[in-house]
Amino acid sequence: MSLDLVRLISAVIQVFTFLIIARAIGSFFIRDWSSGIPRFLWDVTEPVLGPVRRILPAFGGLDFSPLVVIVLLQFVGGFLRGAGG
Repeated sequence: MSLDLVRLISAVIQVFTFLIIARAIGSFFIRDWSSGIPRFLWDVTEPVLGPVRRILPAFGGLDFSPLVVIVLLQFVGGFLRGAGG
């Protein structure tokens, strides 16, 4: 895989990770996710977080899907960086 492609994918993974973190932090403060930046965060991250949330068992009302997705993204990013040279 070309180094430029690996860098691009790594950058996308990093941006997506930041979006997930922003959504997780925002979930403590934002009540209305229907417009603006909260809506953007929801629309971008929910297609990935939703399926993971449905797979994970309940942990006392805590949502660990952001943590699981971030760990998986970091694993994939590390693998790609290792494969890219």
